[in-house]
Amino acid sequence: MNWEVSLGGFVVGLLVGLTGMGGALVMTPMMIFLFGVNPTVAVGTDLIYSSITKIFGAWQHWRQKTVDWVAVRLLTMGSVPGALAGAVTMLLLQKGFADSVQGIVGKLLGITYLLISLFMIWQVIRAVRQRQRRRIELETAAASEIATVDVIRPDARKMIWLGIIAGYVVGLTSVGSGTLFMAFLVVIYPIAVARLVGTDIVQAVLVTGVAGLAHLSMGNVDLTLVGQLLIGSIPGILIGSRMTTKVPESFVKSALFVLILCAGYKMLMK
Repeated sequence: MNWEVSLGGFVVGLLVGLTGMGGALVMTPMMIFLFGVNPTVAVGTDLIYSSITKIFGAWQHWRQKTVDWVAVRLLTMGSVPGALAGAVTMLLLQKGFADSVQGIVGKLLGITYLLISLFMIWQVIRAVRQRQRRRIELETAAASEIATVDVIRPDARKMIWLGIIAGYVVGLTSVGSGTLFMAFLVVIYPIAVARLVGTDIVQAVLVTGVAGLAHLSMGNVDLTLVGQLLIGSIPGILIGSRMTTKVPESFVKSALFVLILCAGYKMLMK
């Protein structure tokens, strides 16, 4: 079983390093359906695992200079308190609905997955409509990522609100530290993809760490499982981070969409 868990960690780490998203969306249902972990424990375990894993991805992106520190600061101003609020909501659910909390959390995860799937479809439609305009922008900025950052500035209010809302979802379900942030960042801050991924991973270290510690204090973390997952995920995220600019983004997003849709359906039908 240990090698299977570690292999699962490697696959998820590779996905996170490559795209900045998909960790919890794949890892949480993997723990529930393949390894028989309760939903509440899966949420807390994934948060701790994700935070530790993303430290290595953040280090790699820092070395590659693909991190926008201004955006990281703005996102964190909202995401940290948002994540704490989400974790407190989970605590209230556990106290108020002790007998049915596992089913409630499972349904919340399923709804979250399906909503993210719908949002990803909307993103594709929006991208097609704006392809001509974006092509001109990308051609102008292709010579230098730094030039792109100089032209486009993050909107502080949008960044902070994104942090609050997505951070709350992360604290409650463990989902969104990569997927939700990346989905909206692409819309409100259209800079080079590699820099977006690096920015998202760095801020995700903080938001998942804060939420994970809160869940650890509630007893919702399996530290043995965390260790087994890390054995595979650390090399996975390092390799994935180096492949950021080499693997077609459309292929990865298509595969991720199918996984998210299937996981959401299974959660709701469970």
